[in-house]
Amino acid sequence: MADIAEEIKQMIIEELELEDISVADIDTDAPLFGEGLGLDSIDALELGLALQKRFNVKVDANSEQNKEHYRSVASLRDFVLAQQS
Repeated sequence: MADIAEEIKQMIIEELELEDISVADIDTDAPLFGEGLGLDSIDALELGLALQKRFNVKVDANSEQNKEHYRSVASLRDFVLAQQS
């Protein structure tokens, strides 16, 4: 499971062009939005597209659960694993 979390962290850095951040700087359980990594709604859209491409998961833009899925790297990892099983 840690491998997918690391891959998601790397994907966040690459897709969102976070040049000053390394994989080690991203806490798996820290919030991605607001006070955590500080991502915004545009970042969420880009991240959703990247997740679909990289992990072949279905992200429903209108889902009420998206807020929970995008809470942290750990919750994204759990979402990807649930979609792949």
